[in-house]
Amino acid sequence: MNKLSIRAFAMTAGLLWGAALFFMTWWLIAWGENASILNWLSAFYRGYDVSPVGSFIGLAWAVPDGAIGGAIFAWVYNRFLKQQQT
Repeated sequence: MNKLSIRAFAMTAGLLWGAALFFMTWWLIAWGENASILNWLSAFYRGYDVSPVGSFIGLAWAVPDGAIGGAIFAWVYNRFLKQQQT
């Protein structure tokens, strides 16, 4: 099994989480769905709400948040892989 590139995995996770939050917010704006689904994120992302401006604020918070989570995941994965191979 191959090790994960921590940098590449972090960038990918950050971009995916940022894009997902951005497009989910616009989906809720466009279709008028129940916005409380994403409003709980305002407890974690300061300034975020389900609005056009909030989608960009959420994007700014979600990209680094996803990148940090992705980096931690890849680092832990590589550590377990190293232990398994020895």
